[in-house]
Amino acid sequence: MNIFDNSKPSIGGVSPARIAEVREAEAAIFRKARPKSAAKIGNGLPGFFGGVPMHWMNDWPTPFPILVDSAKGATITDIDGNRLDDFCLGDTGSMFGHSPPPVARAIRRQAGRGLTYMLPSEDALAIGPLLQQHFGLPFWQIATTATDANRFALRVARAVTTREKILVFNGCYHGSVDETMVRLVGGRPFNRPGLAGEFRDLTRATDIIEFNDLPALEVALRDKDIACVITEPVLTNCCMVLPEPGFHEALRKLTCAAGTLLLIDETHTISTGPGGFTRKYGLQPDLFVLGKPIAGGVPASIWGMSEDVASRYAAYFRTKEPGYSGMGTTLSANPLQFAAMRATLEEVMTDKNYAHMDHLARRLDAGLTAVIDRCRLPWHVSRVGARVEFICAPDPLRNGGEAEAAHAPELEAAIHVALVNHGVLIAPFHNMMLISPATTALQVNRLITAFGAVAARLAA
Repeated sequence: MNIFDNSKPSIGGVSPARIAEVREAEAAIFRKARPKSAAKIGNGLPGFFGGVPMHWMNDWPTPFPILVDSAKGATITDIDGNRLDDFCLGDTGSMFGHSPPPVARAIRRQAGRGLTYMLPSEDALAIGPLLQQHFGLPFWQIATTATDANRFALRVARAVTTREKILVFNGCYHGSVDETMVRLVGGRPFNRPGLAGEFRDLTRATDIIEFNDLPALEVALRDKDIACVITEPVLTNCCMVLPEPGFHEALRKLTCAAGTLLLIDETHTISTGPGGFTRKYGLQPDLFVLGKPIAGGVPASIWGMSEDVASRYAAYFRTKEPGYSGMGTTLSANPLQFAAMRATLEEVMTDKNYAHMDHLARRLDAGLTAVIDRCRLPWHVSRVGARVEFICAPDPLRNGGEAEAAHAPELEAAIHVALVNHGVLIAPFHNMMLISPATTALQVNRLITAFGAVAARLAA
């Protein structure tokens, strides 16, 4: 039985008035608990445009950003002494916890040996084989962000196929790669709204269809003019969308038949296991990208190629016109990255740590689901490995269009601030929570309890 009055507008089953009431009350609690932060950052940090070092820091729904004093393991402490159980973990950048001890030791060791010199260190000797062992592909390159890695991999795809167009799925996220900044509106492709300074029609060289839509994929690949399909295994930077049974197998079969390369971006789905979703579910990409947590929080990313792509690209490179390839940045593949990445691959991304993460993520999934059922809210929980998300819509989502419709920013903002006031931090841009090797069962229990209190208040 639906306990909500459908004659009145609601957001995720909660009245707008109730949401506004909760958010206003929680904002006052937040400010009262942070007098030092309010004085130092309440009116913005001096010297920074918009008062913050990066514009998206203003997207946190708290009255002003939390000014961090320190972070360790799965805990953040602000300058007012407030301790938060951190389930955001830098939106995956610190997925293995803040300053994992092996990474911290590696950074200290390397700091005395030089931070960058455009040459490999001995750690680089170990990293190549480690990447092969973890992720399967034989040839790798190091970059600084997943955006860079995706951009470089797409250049290779276009070079070896001599095709211009790429294909993405509606709702995808691949950093700030220009070509992927498109969306479907009423079934038609458009540039994503809000792009700054964008004067090009990005849909000219980018096709876009819905995730899980195999008939649309077959049509899109029919003309054999797509260089590369770039996708996450699971849509993550929206309300989470899981692949339907058989989707990835069909995606691989159709791309092979069309001579189209397949790029799997595991930057968020590395939560699945040591080799990501790709290894756990036996995906066979031509190109592979992973950013954010690969060096334990030090900015770094990797991109890999299959034997076939590497051979074709080597042949292309031998015959291309001399000059700059448009790939590479000076600080990419520096020895600090090598040191942190080696420590992460050898000592942090272990089966034991992932077993701990998966166990607690299952516990969190079950706990949040029980709260939603108890409060009779029309929400559900999705999970990919150690990545858990509650979605303020009743049913599992099939594609990016449904994910966009399920997004409830006003409601999610109220929940976020209320959870902060209960001592819990989750991701600001969607309702994502991560379990790290440092996360404890007690922290998970506190999150479930806090979520229960907030949900009951909203549902009352």
